[in-house]
Amino acid sequence: MDFSLSEDQKAFVDSARAFSEGVLAPHAAAWDEGAIFARDALRAAGELGFMGMYTPEAAGGLGMSRLDASLIVEELARGCTATAAFLTIHNMATSMIGRYCADSVVEQWCPGLVSGELLASYCLTEPGAGSDAASLRSSAVRDGDDYVVNGSKVFISGAGETDVLVAMLRTGDNGARGITALLIPADAAGISYGKKEDKMGWNAQPTRMITFEDVRVPVANRLGEEGQGFAIAMEGLDGGRINIATCSVGTAQQALQEATDYVQERRQFDTRIADFQATQFRLADMLTELVAARQMVRLAAHKLDHADPQASTYCAMAKRFATDVGFAVCNDAMQLFGGYGYIREYPMERHVRDTRVHQILEGTNEIMRVIIARKLLMDGALEVIK
Repeated sequence: MDFSLSEDQKAFVDSARAFSEGVLAPHAAAWDEGAIFARDALRAAGELGFMGMYTPEAAGGLGMSRLDASLIVEELARGCTATAAFLTIHNMATSMIGRYCADSVVEQWCPGLVSGELLASYCLTEPGAGSDAASLRSSAVRDGDDYVVNGSKVFISGAGETDVLVAMLRTGDNGARGITALLIPADAAGISYGKKEDKMGWNAQPTRMITFEDVRVPVANRLGEEGQGFAIAMEGLDGGRINIATCSVGTAQQALQEATDYVQERRQFDTRIADFQATQFRLADMLTELVAARQMVRLAAHKLDHADPQASTYCAMAKRFATDVGFAVCNDAMQLFGGYGYIREYPMERHVRDTRVHQILEGTNEIMRVIIARKLLMDGALEVIK
C-alpha cells in the first residue's frame, strides 16, 4: 500500500494550506470571540472549489474522492476548526443535492452552492431523535404537487444564515423506510428559527432550532425516491464521519505544532521545557497517536471511495479514534502551555473547545462503538479487517 501523496494531492494540500494560513487563521480568534459567521471566507473558499469538493462534476462540483477532500479539510481545520467544520456540512448537503435531485433542481441551486454564494444546512437531528435518527417524527404529507412539512429540527449548523435546508422527514410508517429527503428553501413561508445557541465551542458558526409549520415544498424538490431518505442520510453520515475526524486531525496537528514551538522557547529552572524528558515523552506520544489517527481516517476514506463492504465500519472506527485522539492531543498541548494555554491570548483553549464537540456529533462515539461491535459480532474480526 502506497501512503505517499500524488502530485495532484500535494497541489490540493498546498492550495488549502495557503488559504488556511492566509484567510482563516488570521481571523479565527475574532470570529470565535464575536460569534461571527464568516460568509466572505466561505465565498472565497468557493472560488477555489472547496464548497463543492465531492459534488458531481455534472452539478458543477469538482467530483473529488473523499480521500482528496480530506486532505483539503485537514489543512482548513488548522486555520479555523469551526469554519472548516461548517464547510464540510455544506459540502455534504450540496453533494446530496447534486447526486439525488432532479436536473431542474440541480440547475436551480447547485451553481450558487458550489460557488459559495449560497449556503446549505443539513437537518436530521430532532429534539427526540438524536442517536436514534430512524425515529424522527417531523413529517412531510403529500398534498397534490406539494409536501406539507411540520415538525422541528435541533442543533442545525448554519441555521438562520443559510439559504437551503436538506431535511430528513417522515413520509411513511415508523422506521427507516418511512423517511424522505427534501430540499427546502430556508426562507420558505412557515419556517421559523430559534435563538442562536450559546455553545462551548464552534462559535464561528450559528446553531439553531428550526420549526416547520405547514411549509409547502414542491414534490420536485425531493432527493431520490420517497422512502429513500434514511439511506441517503446514512450515506452522508459515512462521509460526515470522515469529515469530522479530519477536522480533529487538522486541529490537533496545529495544536501540536504550536506546543512544539512553545516548549522550545519557554524556560523553567533555567532549562528549556523541551529539554525535559517528560515533555519529550508527551510530545512523542502526541505525534504517534496523531499519525495513527490520520492514517486510519485516510484508510476509511479510501474504503468509502472504493465502495468497500466494510466502509461504514471503518468510517465509524476512524471517527471514534480520531476525534478522541484529536481532543486528547489538543488537551495535552494546552497542558504544555501551562497557565498561558488557559487564556484567550493563545489559541490553545479554542482548539480544546472546538474539538470537544467532535466526540458528540455525526453520531456520538458511544454509537460508533455500537456500530463497530455489531459488525464484529455479526461477521467476526477477520472479516472486518479484510
